[in-house]
Amino acid sequence: MDESGIPEGDFEASGFDGDLLEEELRQAATVLDPVPAALLQLALDAYALHDLDARIAELTFDSLVDALPVRGVPDAPRMLTFRAGAVTVDVEVTGEGLIGQVLPPQSARIEVLGGPQTARPVTVDTLGRFTSDTPPAGPFALRLRAGGEVIVTEWLRA
Repeated sequence: MDESGIPEGDFEASGFDGDLLEEELRQAATVLDPVPAALLQLALDAYALHDLDARIAELTFDSLVDALPVRGVPDAPRMLTFRAGAVTVDVEVTGEGLIGQVLPPQSARIEVLGGPQTARPVTVDTLGRFTSDTPPAGPFALRLRAGGEVIVTEWLRA
């Protein structure tokens, strides 16, 4: 027996309808605590950006965690290194934007992903170098398209 005095497994016999209760709770949550429109749009945007064939580039170096502080440099840029197989992406995050390089050098397309904004394309030169004049504001990731392959970095806070 459970605390209500009804033998376990006998909820149907007691007239208890779990599906009805679940539906009533969903309706109450929709009215009393609705999902904010901005959060719903973020979820839809995140799903739309989902690439089934994308490989996740692992963060292998983050200067906030892995580097020793440099004396006399108060606002040192954040240095990040991502790796996916043989491809490495080095990124420097500053207050002015992003500077980076894809190694080995190759023609590629990079998009800076960030929150509710659409992906911002970044030009990559023949040496694999790229820059973005817009600093990331909040969580961001990079999507790299090179040689028919899609690589997405982990999401990080700027």
